[in-house]
Amino acid sequence: MQQAAFSIVNYQFDKVNIDLEYQKTNELNLAFETKGVFIKNTKNFELIFIVQVENDNEPNPFIKIRCKGLFKFENINLFEEIPDFFYRNAIAILFPYVRAYLSLVTTQANVPGIILPTMNLSNLEGELRKNTIQE
Repeated sequence: MQQAAFSIVNYQFDKVNIDLEYQKTNELNLAFETKGVFIKNTKNFELIFIVQVENDNEPNPFIKIRCKGLFKFENINLFEEIPDFFYRNAIAILFPYVRAYLSLVTTQANVPGIILPTMNLSNLEGELRKNTIQE
């Protein structure tokens, strides 16, 4: 069986909401949401990765960032051929861009920078697989 080869083609932050009025403490709670679209005719995969940051007992998140990553497969032609490791690795590839972006934007706002920790997000693999559709 041939190994699946893929690469990231592009990424974009298409929705960003940062409202520091809702940041009450430095204790951060993170929530993640993932969705995917396999585009059969181009062999591309669009990963939508949403990161939300809030404080304990606060009803409103003070940060919500949506990043869209576009990946290209070299030797995958069918949705069913996407290997399990792709879902885990695609998230791992995109997360450092989100971390860096959030750090840069908050630091440039002349407030103490918000630096997300490095994280193992392999537990999001199942959610992404479940939330992936084919076009």
